Amino acid sequence: MCLVSTPTILLAILLLFLGSLSFIFLPRAAAWRLNHRKNAQKLPPGPRPLPIIGNLHMLTSLPHRGLQALAQEYGPIMFLWLGNVPTVVVSSPRAAELFLKTHDVVFASRAKVQASEYLSYGTKGMAYSAYGPYWRNVRKLCTLQLLSGSKIESFAALRREGVASLVEWIRGAAAAREVVDVSRKVGELVADMSARMMFGPNLEESYHLKELVHDGLCLLGAFNLADYVPYLEPFDLQTSTVVIIYEVIDSSNVAHLYLWKPAVASIV
Repeated sequence: MCLVSTPTILLAILLLFLGSLSFIFLPRAAAWRLNHRKNAQKLPPGPRPLPIIGNLHMLTSLPHRGLQALAQEYGPIMFLWLGNVPTVVVSSPRAAELFLKTHDVVFASRAKVQASEYLSYGTKGMAYSAYGPYWRNVRKLCTLQLLSGSKIESFAALRREGVASLVEWIRGAAAAREVVDVSRKVGELVADMSARMMFGPNLEESYHLKELVHDGLCLLGAFNLADYVPYLEPFDLQTSTVVIIYEVIDSSNVAHLYLWKPAVASIV
């Protein structure tokens, strides 16, 4: 009987896994390269991309410096492939004015990221929805129902309570001759009041959801490889974290929706 060593078995499994991945990635990489060549004449100058990852490897650990070095070589308007995402990089005031002022409507929408698909309910929130009639309606709804003078005034008692509590805490810290980071405490006060206004007077629930919202916002701004190389989404651990946060926040939203269903129906 022939015995096969454990390293040999692991190597065989690894080769089988890589071979399976090649059948998935290589056809897509070939199609990506064909499309890149077809549109190359219409694009600004830029470095040659690699299959699948594009020019991501050129950003280094300090992306702003990596982009600066590339701009010195390819000019103030250059084209990069960030994974599978075609990207135009602008690095001069005059060129930026063309994008942000002259053609601002064309470039008004945010780029879609995976986290926003969950945390913004399919990019339906005002921050991540595409610029257009839907976005204008959502902005109007927020202005009339969330940011109106009467709505802000309805939380006056909550604001007074929060400010009084902060002043009392600072008075106690001063009596004990402790150092106080006022900016940090004011930031915490604003976050706490916002959480209570959004999620209700239940302090324990509000603080828990506030932490989840904070984590969700961090994930929205964090680098996520699946945003640039969608084929790697099944192997991305960040996605599972986003889903967990979404499920907890969504269950709270559903509970509040049923609680305020008559008021919501009158708004809609």
